[in-house]
Amino acid sequence: MAGDTDPIGDDVLAYLARHERKEILRFLTCGSVDDGKSTLIGRLLHDSRLIYEDQLAAIKRDSKASGSAGDEMDLALLVDGLQAEREQGITIDVAYRYFSTDRRKFIIADTPGHEQYTRNMVTGASTCDVAVILIDAAHGVLTQTKRHTFLARLVGIRHLIVAVNKMDTVGYDEAVFDAICGDYDAFVSRLAVDDLTFVPISAKHGDNVVEQSVNMPWYQGASLMHLLEHVHVAADRGFRSFRMPVQRVNRPDASFRGYSGTVASGVVRPGDRVRVLPSGLATTVERVVTMDGDLDEAFAPMAVTLTLADEIDVGRGDVLSGTDRLAHISDTFDATLVWLAEEAMVPGRQYIVKHGARQVFGRVQTLRHRIDVNTLEQGPAPELALNEIGQVRFVLAEPIVHDAYEDNPGMGAFIVIDRISNVTVGAGMIAAGGGVVGGPHWDEAPHGAFVASASAVTADERALRLGQSPVTVLFTGLSKSGKTAVARALERKLFDLGRLATVLDGQNFRLGMSRDLGFSADDRSENLRRAAETARLMNDAGLICLTAFVVPHEAVRERMRDSVGGDRFLEVFLTASLDALKKRDDEGLYAAAERGEIPSFPGVNATFEEPGSPDLVMDTEELDVDVCAGRVLELLRDRGFMH
Repeated sequence: MAGDTDPIGDDVLAYLARHERKEILRFLTCGSVDDGKSTLIGRLLHDSRLIYEDQLAAIKRDSKASGSAGDEMDLALLVDGLQAEREQGITIDVAYRYFSTDRRKFIIADTPGHEQYTRNMVTGASTCDVAVILIDAAHGVLTQTKRHTFLARLVGIRHLIVAVNKMDTVGYDEAVFDAICGDYDAFVSRLAVDDLTFVPISAKHGDNVVEQSVNMPWYQGASLMHLLEHVHVAADRGFRSFRMPVQRVNRPDASFRGYSGTVASGVVRPGDRVRVLPSGLATTVERVVTMDGDLDEAFAPMAVTLTLADEIDVGRGDVLSGTDRLAHISDTFDATLVWLAEEAMVPGRQYIVKHGARQVFGRVQTLRHRIDVNTLEQGPAPELALNEIGQVRFVLAEPIVHDAYEDNPGMGAFIVIDRISNVTVGAGMIAAGGGVVGGPHWDEAPHGAFVASASAVTADERALRLGQSPVTVLFTGLSKSGKTAVARALERKLFDLGRLATVLDGQNFRLGMSRDLGFSADDRSENLRRAAETARLMNDAGLICLTAFVVPHEAVRERMRDSVGGDRFLEVFLTASLDALKKRDDEGLYAAAERGEIPSFPGVNATFEEPGSPDLVMDTEELDVDVCAGRVLELLRDRGFMH
């Protein structure tokens, strides 16, 4: 290494053991062209004494031939490896560099700044924990600065370090730094960044890169290297539910059967109960096996083999999941799609979607909008061209097991492959709520130029006649939690009080209004859309509408609230233990779901998202039906719906 110190010392084995235990931080540098990204990386390595003597000699030699720093050594050449990059003085490809300090190991992705290399930038950012956004102090916040910030947030990077570079060119002026910070803050406030830090630097001269700058005594913060060594990223991987896609069934002989894969999230230990998705079959982990022997636990991103207590059907592409929070299982989902191919993405064309260890045929059913990465504005578009980003709805030939990318990147990312050339043409991030957020009909315009007619009876006249204000009460909860029973009991109480109410029960609604629908994600969503629209019409007639549906996803409940109207919508969450629900299940639905006979059954082989802020929560194990109905009646009175 260049420098006087020997980081290894005499005890090589001790050094290697210490080095192996270090945490790895992946970060990228990005920003506008000529902001100094490659120079910054070279400076980090040089001032940390992490460049080999022969590398340093080569850089000094190349600086005279193709450098851009005059008589000084051009540290950017350490990273700009392509001949075209050196000739043009820009970064084109994503360049990776590896180094370590006493505290951490680092993997740097140096990404290009030009708009036509957006796909390269997304590729480099997809595995990073931190983004270092460079801004030229002389030019301030530019369009490319905003684009790269948006792309970094798009791929889930939660920690941004804004390095205001080339402070030497503005005389190390604190006012210039403060103005840039203010401009950037105004923009980034729209992106919900968790951790944002500003640092003034000069990569060319080393100010505040590794050592504190004597030229900027007004800056009392940490150097860039100190920030990188101490940023806390472990909590970013805090999705605690266990997930492991099965990549291989490991059966070397008749005495051993294991299931190999990389843990995508959470922790697994021998004795843990897990479910095999999408079948929903439950079993127990017997062993956590590695080449070095059995482990007491495994966590992301370890590659392990699990053996199971029961001989059940598990194959490549299945997902072993913890039972505390099940993943989504759907053949449709909303996603953000980055298009990487010269040939445009056209809705309806069939592609191969690779998600984890599974490959299935799929197509973009709807291109909801294209996102202008320069302004963040959303607009209609018939297709996505190279480097463009859009919000889409995918429809697959088979269901996949997934989480939202924001919650669990390992289970929320996918790539799109051309069926003919087998080339990767797109990369996507699944949106929150899986395949049932909205559905294709919620936002669809009616076929024809229709105008709603107004009633000759006002809402106030109806309220005066009926002695009530219209409201929709959504009773939500798992199957057998008592939704319909409580709704019917409340209907009776209201009728006895001279009020008019009606019940929309999930099963009855299926028998009539939705008899044409199945149980795919889109069909379930359309069923709920129809229910919300029916409830709205009943409210318009002055009635109290009591709806009893599972509605497992918070986003869909919010869509129902929006459809009906937030000022006349109440959410009542009925809860009970899984054991109690199974005891009430005379139809054997839970048992059938556990055998894999009913796919996507909330609480067994599909997730149920508990309401974040319901108007009322009742445990139907502790409260009987009549008491529950009475409490909802009191809620209606308290909220002013009973006159």
